[in-house]
Formats: sequence, C-alpha cells, structure tokens
Amino acid sequence: MTIDWRYTVEDNLGILSVAGYLGPEAVRRFGGAVGWVVARGTGPVVVDLTELRSWSAEGQLAITEAARRLADAGRSLELAAIPADGSLVPSGDCPPIPVHADLAAALAAHGTKDGEEAEGRQEWRTTGWPTGDQAE
Repeated sequence: MTIDWRYTVEDNLGILSVAGYLGPEAVRRFGGAVGWVVARGTGPVVVDLTELRSWSAEGQLAITEAARRLADAGRSLELAAIPADGSLVPSGDCPPIPVHADLAAALAAHGTKDGEEAEGRQEWRTTGWPTGDQAE
C-alpha cells in the first residue's frame, strides 16, 4: 500500500497533502514528494495529514527526515491533522516541528484562510489524487 500526494504553492507557503497509509512501503514515495517540494516553492511547508489513515514508525521517521531536508534548504516543516493513533516524537537532532489541529489552523497561523485562492497558485499531484472539488 502506498500514498498519494498533492503539493500546492500559495504565496510563500507550501502545502503537501498526503493520503493513504504512510508505512514502510510508502516512505520512498513520500521522500520523492519531499524532493519535489524542496525543488519548488519557498517558505514553510505544511504537511496536511487530513487524508492520511495512519502511519508507522518508519512513516514518522520519514516525516522527521523531511523536516531535516527542508531545514537544509532553509525551509521549515509543520504538520496539520496528525493521525489520532499516534504522536510524532522527533529525535533530538530534528528541527522543531509545529503541529496544528487541522489545515485551517495551520493556514490561519500563516495569515491564510482555508479555501482562499491565492494569486499565482500552483499545484502538482500524483495520478491517484482525486481531481475536482472534494467534500472536506
């Protein structure tokens, strides 16, 4: 089982939405998504886990590795809507990872409203990511 992802750049904020199960089989694909994020956009990145069913210990390690990669690129990582079945416990050498209750709270922390279309918005996604309007 793998994940699907969508990366949206709005103003100076990136949103990486992840759906599925972030387990050992999906870690490589998640790392590829993070590479895509590092190469595009600037500023902080919110990893939206609203559609993530669950994550394994390997998946959590992939999140902390993503925080390191983004920090090396001069960017920060934040989480929105972590799975209810566990909390993220980064290692001591990991950059701080702010956690928001949901995507709306993360966007509000950056002065952006949920559902607000930003000028110059760009979006990339895996082929498995649903297109069109979704009921949230």
